[in-house]
Amino acid sequence: MEIIRKSITEREIIEQLRRGKVLLPPLSLRLLKVQPETGRNRRFDALVEAKWRDSTARFAIECKSISTPKAFQDGLNLLKSSPLPKGCRPMLIMPFLNEQQLQKLGQEGISGIDLCGNGVVVVPGKFSVFRSGEKNRFPSSAPIKNIYRRNSSMVGRVFLLRSTYDTVQEICAEINRRNMLVNRWDKRPMSLSTVSKSLKTLEEDLIVERKGIIRLLQPDKLLEKLSENYAPPNIKERVHLRVSEESGTIQELLLKQSQELRLPLVATGTSSVAQYAVMQRGDVLSVYCPRLEMLLERLSGSQSDRFPNLELIETDNEAVYFDARKDGNFWWAAPVQVYLELMAGDKRDQETAEQVKSFLLKDLQPVQ
Repeated sequence: MEIIRKSITEREIIEQLRRGKVLLPPLSLRLLKVQPETGRNRRFDALVEAKWRDSTARFAIECKSISTPKAFQDGLNLLKSSPLPKGCRPMLIMPFLNEQQLQKLGQEGISGIDLCGNGVVVVPGKFSVFRSGEKNRFPSSAPIKNIYRRNSSMVGRVFLLRSTYDTVQEICAEINRRNMLVNRWDKRPMSLSTVSKSLKTLEEDLIVERKGIIRLLQPDKLLEKLSENYAPPNIKERVHLRVSEESGTIQELLLKQSQELRLPLVATGTSSVAQYAVMQRGDVLSVYCPRLEMLLERLSGSQSDRFPNLELIETDNEAVYFDARKDGNFWWAAPVQVYLELMAGDKRDQETAEQVKSFLLKDLQPVQ
């Protein structure tokens, strides 16, 4: 049975090298020295000899104990910039290396091996090995299970409103200011520790950088991560109504009740598309609400699945209310919520999502 490890230390990686447990057949690896000095106050983690038949080569090793994009990039940059011991070539060892990372190492002329059986080792004139496809046996054990999903996704989403912030406190305040369920309902504000933990993952994924200011590096990658991990809100109840519009539009009627009840209401992403892209909205207005009972008591309309013009969805998922935009006589979903709901739809929806993406990114300042 395959053993799954959640974490490993650099010392444990060195010990595996010592015991001959780091493998990339047909190569055999032998630990020569731990932390060899190379001058300029720089120490590599180890010297290793790789052997195939009668051919051998020596490598200066940089170990990383986690397999985040940031750890990979830091290791790669260090091996590219550091002077190597005489007769040695550079090699990166991490718990896991994916195929894209192995390709990158190969392009840079740097070897790399992981603890799962993947690797690239190239010594011109002697041997060349490339192996990928082995599964990651060292999955991340981040404090927050998935920062790109549901409420914790608001930390990433706030960078699509502004690309730079001075402090973590400023980010936290901005999230809570734009959270309708905090301002107009009973939800507790997001804590500073939650923001900090989410920022750590964003930084490890090379989406955000913290150097004095905190800034967004890759808005496209952030949107991709949010889309890949998007999950529809948990729905407690869904009601279809036929509401008379004789005394005003549905939006005006809902806004009036929302104000009187201090009840947050916001159109779903799919009902808000026309705010940010060219797409005909359907005949039914779909609306998120944290408590339908209060609203249904005051709405005059018949519950019916035949020819409804209003769909009410009860959910207290904070992300769908985040950054709701009031335009005219109603609150509409934020452009990022529209984008995510469209990307979860059919081909036509996904094509429209590209328009919303352009809207989202057009005002973000480019990274210098």
